[in-house]
Order: sequence, then C-alpha cells, then structure tokens
Amino acid sequence: MQLTYRDIHYSTQTSNSVPYEGFAQSVQLILDENRRVLNETVYAALEHLAQAITEANRIFVFGGGRSGLVMRMAAMRIMHLGCQVYVVGETITPAIEQGDLLITCSGSGNTGSVCAMAVTAKTIGAQLAVITANKTSPLAALADLTVELAAVTKHEREAARSQQFAGSLFEQSTLLLLDALFHVLSRTLNKSTQSLWAMHTNLE
Repeated sequence: MQLTYRDIHYSTQTSNSVPYEGFAQSVQLILDENRRVLNETVYAALEHLAQAITEANRIFVFGGGRSGLVMRMAAMRIMHLGCQVYVVGETITPAIEQGDLLITCSGSGNTGSVCAMAVTAKTIGAQLAVITANKTSPLAALADLTVELAAVTKHEREAARSQQFAGSLFEQSTLLLLDALFHVLSRTLNKSTQSLWAMHTNLE
C-alpha cells in the first residue's frame, strides 16, 4: 500500500509541532536564498541590459525548460513597456536582424538549444545578452553583456549553495531580477500605471 502525503505528514506530527511548520521553514529558506543571490548581483550589468533593451530595434527572448517560462514572463512585461518583443519558437516570431537584441537565460550556460540560438544571432549581427550562473560557460563567452547570478545550476547537486532542487534558485532569482528590471524601466521611461494597463491584452 502506497502512503499518501497525509499519512506521512500526520504520522510525524507531535504534540509540540507547530502547524504547517515545514511550509513556513521552506518559504523562509527560499526567501533567504534568493535574497543572498540578489544581494550578490552586480547591478551595473543589469543597467547595461536595461540600456540594451531601450536601444534595440526589437527584442527576442529564449530559455529552455523552466528558464524558458521565466523568459516568457519577462517578455510580457517588456511588451507592457511598449517594446516590440518576441519569444523564440513561436510561430509568429520573425527573423532576427542586426540591431535586434536576443536575451537568453541558462543557469549552466551549456544548454544546447540556447547556445545554438546565440550563435545564430551573433552571426547575423544581433546583440546578445546572457543571464547565467556560469560566467565561464560557452554561452557567456558569446555574450555582448552578461548578467551573472550567484545561484547553483541544475548540474550542481551539492547543497552547499542551495538546498532547493536542481535549478530552482536560479529560475526564481532570474524572475525577481527581471521584475526589478521592469520596475526600473517603467519609472525611467515615465510609464504610468494607466499606460502599462493600456498595453495589456483585452482579449481575456
């Protein structure tokens, strides 16, 4: 007979247990790890990315797996700023050209599909921005600008820098960093809340 979460959870509870203590501890762990990563981030690199976004003709984003989901969320916010932005792999995404910006995200910097996209973009003459946890990776070597996060990659299996599974910390901190980037850009570009909402889809 297979035990359920409920069976295991309640069998380990004692009279001294704090309700939902495990969840509270996990949330605190995740917050603490992300705070550490973001506090160690070199914000000058983020400033360069912000400038590249505002100067690009068009913006393309790409990442694999969960990193790809993070980049989709970032693309949505970049769209709210009024920029022309595309997610690589969608059927409506046009050819990248010189003067465009490709923003890629890979914790390891070794993801094959991401590296292949980067090589293509660089060959064409587009600018390449890389968000990674590995500044010595092949992907970072191709970059015009790199934002390095002091998070573990999914290939690092020791718990020295993160107790979370795989690339969770990198993906979380990337999302927080890109949301901060959006917040700064919206203020720098004098985008009011009304103008941002005006760009939001009305086909929901």
